[in-house]
Amino acid sequence: MSVVGTHGEAEIERPPTGTAAAPETPLRRLMADYFESRFATAAFVLLVTIIALALLAPLIVPQNPYNLAEVDVLDSRLPPGTKGMAGYTYWLGTDGAGRDLVSAMLYGLRISLAVGVVSCLIATVIGAAVGLIAAYVGGRTESLLMRLVDLQLSFPAILIALILIAILGKGVDKIIIALVTVQWAYYARTVRGTALAEMSKDYVEAARCLGLSHARILFRQILPNVLPPLIVVATVQAAHAIALEATLSFLGVGLPRTEPSLGLLISNGFEYMLSGKYWISFFPGVVLLATIMAINLVGDQLRDVLNPRLKR
Repeated sequence: MSVVGTHGEAEIERPPTGTAAAPETPLRRLMADYFESRFATAAFVLLVTIIALALLAPLIVPQNPYNLAEVDVLDSRLPPGTKGMAGYTYWLGTDGAGRDLVSAMLYGLRISLAVGVVSCLIATVIGAAVGLIAAYVGGRTESLLMRLVDLQLSFPAILIALILIAILGKGVDKIIIALVTVQWAYYARTVRGTALAEMSKDYVEAARCLGLSHARILFRQILPNVLPPLIVVATVQAAHAIALEATLSFLGVGLPRTEPSLGLLISNGFEYMLSGKYWISFFPGVVLLATIMAINLVGDQLRDVLNPRLKR
């Protein structure tokens, strides 16, 4: 654009100096809304720290609790701050098998997080598919699928998990199957309710009039609009999966004793509580509580950000 100068000469209008502001993307706006709360920021930092410690466990812990060659039975049940036979100090003590409690907790945390995340992802895919199909097809198909959901939700999750573990046996893969079985119905009901609300909107009718395929309408039009509540449910169910795995391991029907998950560590130290060796159960319990609390707090803040109407 040109303008006329004071002497009648044409001058080119220059843009104002300075750095142009970056365009606000949905992700940037979501992050800005989330980190408005200091409490939610602290929960996020705690969760990231827990995940980082679990991932870096082989690099930062003094021993591999799975390797019997690195574990000395003579160091069993040592109190926190004791120097063991291996020459290094057990800052949080050892358990009944002589394993360094810090090492056992971080390796157990890896198992707990892996079980929670993997089971959550599989259950999300299955539940979302069932909920979308039920809402989109309707009729007898919807009635049949939702009756299966109601039937599954009518039983306590711990009862179904115990029955499946008794049939399948112990192991990480068996626990994941049990957790997926008790969780998929929560996702299906959430997605079906949200998808029904989306089905009545104009953009779905317009997509049908344009002749789009059913798969494209489901996964390109409806699914993106049901993701916000699905993400919130996923965070809550991930914490629930970690707690349920810890409960099963504590009861002795989850992981084998050679794989020290947090629940199994708590169970191993429970018999020593009355003799004053509190640290074997106490410290794994604190780590488990902090992990579940951090996930739940992050999920609560995501709920408030994704759906401001629910914010208190």
